[in-house]
Amino acid sequence: QVQLVESGGGLVQAGGSLRLSCAASGNIFRINAMGWYRQAPGKERELVAAISSGSSTNYADSVKDRFDISRDNVKNTVYLHMNSLRPEDTAVYYCHISLWGGSDYWGQGTQVTVSS
Repeated sequence: QVQLVESGGGLVQAGGSLRLSCAASGNIFRINAMGWYRQAPGKERELVAAISSGSSTNYADSVKDRFDISRDNVKNTVYLHMNSLRPEDTAVYYCHISLWGGSDYWGQGTQVTVSS
């Protein structure tokens, strides 16, 4: 079994910052990509940011230059530093990992609410 435990969501005013963390544990041999997705009410889940095993990063256009994704391969943890938050960033944020064996896993989601 693989478990992903997310933390760091909450309520913040526009212009503020939050840091999300996602720690993976369990039957993990080797993690390939790690990433964050989000889903706002009435909308589809979308990719926010991803980071490869080689630390190459990919961001949604809407968060470029505001969000930063990083990973700690010793702790099997991925982080999302979110700056200059906007009300439109309000969503449930989900952690996602893919393993070299082909399996992938989702976190339970953490709510981020940005007030105007």
